[in-house]
Amino acid sequence: MVRILGVDPGSRVTGYGIVDFDGQKPVYVTSGCIRTGKAELPGRLKVIFESLLEIIQTYQPEEFSIENVFMSKNAGSALKLGQARGAAICAGVYQDLPVYEYTPRQIKLAVVGYGAADKTQVQHMMCSILGIQGSLQEDAADALAGAVCHGHARRNLALQSSK
Repeated sequence: MVRILGVDPGSRVTGYGIVDFDGQKPVYVTSGCIRTGKAELPGRLKVIFESLLEIIQTYQPEEFSIENVFMSKNAGSALKLGQARGAAICAGVYQDLPVYEYTPRQIKLAVVGYGAADKTQVQHMMCSILGIQGSLQEDAADALAGAVCHGHARRNLALQSSK
């Protein structure tokens, strides 16, 4: 059993989700959103870093999965997203976690079966796969999807290496 932290980075809202994965089925542990407020960007990056450190220390994940940068029409937004990713990755590396990166398409394909799925489809599938009653916030669902995607990727790599 491995505990995986998934992160959906954002400069205003960063989603996180943790699952335990036994090689077959993910088990929900926790999820939520880090809201950085209206501070200047350096202050928001600090909030992301410190909040993820606390989550890592509390839940003790063994691996870290994060969504890779996608191309945006707005270069400024893409740069801020990249900086939020950097703060999140630094928190994981600071706690000696191996970091794995997946594109949004890889994550959606792994959990929905369709690489261009919309956010509501991801939310629905995360509730279904993890047995969550009610609904999940978009960013938390995306983070959980990243953790589940990594769990499946780990399983596939283990199967290939055992052949």
